[in-house]
Amino acid sequence: MLEICLIGLALSMDAFAVSVSSGICIRDLKPFYAVRASLSFGIFQFIMPVSGWFLGGAFARYIGAFDHWIAFFLLVFTGGKMIFGAHKDGGKTKKGGGENSGGGRFCGEKNTSDIRSPAALLALSLATSIDALAVGVSLSIMQSGIWGRAALIGIITFFVCLAGFAFGRRIGFLFEKWAETAGGIILVMIGVKTLAEHLLAG
Repeated sequence: MLEICLIGLALSMDAFAVSVSSGICIRDLKPFYAVRASLSFGIFQFIMPVSGWFLGGAFARYIGAFDHWIAFFLLVFTGGKMIFGAHKDGGKTKKGGGENSGGGRFCGEKNTSDIRSPAALLALSLATSIDALAVGVSLSIMQSGIWGRAALIGIITFFVCLAGFAFGRRIGFLFEKWAETAGGIILVMIGVKTLAEHLLAG
């Protein structure tokens, strides 16, 4: 249970970063839009691991001899990508038109869409949940059940994003990159743990 909670927290960090940025840069963001966006992020974080789990299950018989290596590389790659993505711009958040410029314009270069637009929200929900597809494949390889785990990941993401909107409105953009870094480190550590358990068991 603890491990899947940590995975859920790690996977929610991209959506958390978007939520923080929205809270910072959309002046007077109504609670309806924050709840709707959090729900959308949570639903996609549920759908993607389930999809990855079924995809991994389809190939399970062919990869049984080296499945732990696949799980390791998927988790480490996903976590490493999150860490790299958080710092690739040197940790600088650019402002477009000033802090809390309003009108739906985002301060950060990373988030150029307005979550109040259904089409933009759909695109952001998909973009922030892609990593969960690889984790779903890893869970399938590790022969872990999916429905309860995916539901927990989605629920965690929903509440993390709600907190992100409130956090963005009150504190600012200074901590945004560190959330993604922490999420990436958690996934890397779980990948190393998975590999170590299989190698020691062998």
